[in-house]
Amino acid sequence: MSYSKVIYRVKPTRLFGVRLRSTVASTQHKELKTDEAPLEQSCAILETPCDVDLIGGKKAHIGGQRISIDFDNTREAYRSKHTLELLRSLLVFKLCTFDFLVDKNKELIDLSKKILGQRLFEKLMKMTFYGQFVAGEDQNSIKPLIEKNQAFGVGSVLDYSVEEDLTQEEAEKKEMDSCVSEAEKESHGMDHREKKYKAHRQFGDRRGGVISARTYFYADEAKCDHHMETFINCIKASAGSSVDGFSAIKMTALGRPQFLLQFSEVLVKWRRFFTLLAAHQGKDGMAVLEQKLELQQLQDSLIKLGVGAKSDIENWFTGEELGSSGTIDLLDWNSLINDRTKISNLLVVPNMESGHLEPLLSKFTDEEEKQMKRMLQRMDVLAKHAVENGVRLMVDAEQTYFQPAISRLTLEMQRIFNREKPHIFNTYQCYLREAYDNVSVDVELSRREGWYFGAKLVRGAYMCQERSRASEIGYEDPINPDYEATNNMYHKCLEYILEEINHNRMANVMVASHNEDTVKFTLEKMNEMNLSPTENKVYFGQLLGMCDQISFPLGQAGFPVYKYVPYGPVNEVIPYLSRRAQENRGFMKGSQRERSLLWKEIKRRLFSGQLLYTPVY
Repeated sequence: MSYSKVIYRVKPTRLFGVRLRSTVASTQHKELKTDEAPLEQSCAILETPCDVDLIGGKKAHIGGQRISIDFDNTREAYRSKHTLELLRSLLVFKLCTFDFLVDKNKELIDLSKKILGQRLFEKLMKMTFYGQFVAGEDQNSIKPLIEKNQAFGVGSVLDYSVEEDLTQEEAEKKEMDSCVSEAEKESHGMDHREKKYKAHRQFGDRRGGVISARTYFYADEAKCDHHMETFINCIKASAGSSVDGFSAIKMTALGRPQFLLQFSEVLVKWRRFFTLLAAHQGKDGMAVLEQKLELQQLQDSLIKLGVGAKSDIENWFTGEELGSSGTIDLLDWNSLINDRTKISNLLVVPNMESGHLEPLLSKFTDEEEKQMKRMLQRMDVLAKHAVENGVRLMVDAEQTYFQPAISRLTLEMQRIFNREKPHIFNTYQCYLREAYDNVSVDVELSRREGWYFGAKLVRGAYMCQERSRASEIGYEDPINPDYEATNNMYHKCLEYILEEINHNRMANVMVASHNEDTVKFTLEKMNEMNLSPTENKVYFGQLLGMCDQISFPLGQAGFPVYKYVPYGPVNEVIPYLSRRAQENRGFMKGSQRERSLLWKEIKRRLFSGQLLYTPVY
């Protein structure tokens, strides 16, 4: 992969009333210090300019050279690995299939510490689970692995994976304290908040049923500042360790989640109100972006509902291009929730019965107002550091009762920082019924406003928890009915973004998947659309220590592919390793493919006299 030096500028603007300064930055092109050596015949075969053989025998022109990818070629998939690393992978994956070991992993870890002592325990972990899934303890110790992966065509998404080891009771208390406002405490349940967007103690521990995502709990503003500094260090580590890398953040680490709950409810209620008004004009049942409301009829409906005086309603739709076409669509409607002096003024919702606008809560304390602004300011700081260091910032998705606010705030960052280059990436969870609507609406907004759309597509990490919460509390299940529906949704969203890339080259997508069929689907679509991997518009992502048979053949063939690279001290990443063990239990029981490929490569090396093979790069 080649990367060019780019200098770009970001225009000064505001994010919901918080002033954002202009930023000028440049990416630094760093050369890897590796010894060049001739490679053996690769799974990515470059020949004379002609058609490309990809998965399924399809052909296309890519960069004028012939590229052939074979995910069964273990020699190329594991070219970057010592034989001991392959044996470690086999051991770890095999251990993950034993239910007793996975279910009792915390107890076994504590017992191992007592028997072995801290030093031997850490050595054992680095020889097994820690060595498999974690890059190292700090920014310096991770560099060798990152540079080695880069030499074999695989980049990095850095993530400092230290997690709090809270009890369930501690987690529930922190969640209730941070998600319930002063006004809610005084209302004693008599407010008009929706159940979905209120904190419930039985689901206060958001780690429940979640094995593939980290959870943050709010302690205080100082802790949020600490998280921000950790993310800044991660951004700097990414800039110092790899070329054109990514860094991942979670919004719940940056502020009190009460604001995310409340703002999510506002966004959802405004969207529902738009749907109601569309029904009044006989446009229900249409695709979300095809619902264009006649402006005059819309104004009459709002006045009749008592939303505001005629002059106020008319003022809503003046300025810029809002309503200039005589119609209003969902994107125009969303822009009504705009930049105001006090952030709490955003939290106004339409009463579906009376039509009047009402505050979501009866009051906000000055401290709550400050906490909301601080969250936005921390986001701004991180975005600017990412731009200055030439690192792309990936905002992870979270639970559906937080996600509307997270997506909207990420979108606002994209509108500011993605003018010249895709610096900010939003995450879309394709197990959600509304995933395609969310993707298509955001792509359309980027198209209208002329900024770079950046997306990471995942299937989702909170399915069991989301289903259980919806059933227990009593609201509609937001998850697709089955895996097939989720798979179809993923491919539908992916194809839509690929078509957008094909049309204007301003969209970018990270295909974050361990599913080999999805990777093949992506390659086939790129093939059909003649999208070259060298354009760096379509990225692939997998976790460190998993699915090397997908990552490394792609990287060596010139496709931008990244490993999600966790790092941190051994004792402090135990919760992360515990989740990896649980995730791999289901993954390994469901498919023997990775273990069979590892065995195949070990046997090949044994019978070809390469058992002591050492990677050369």
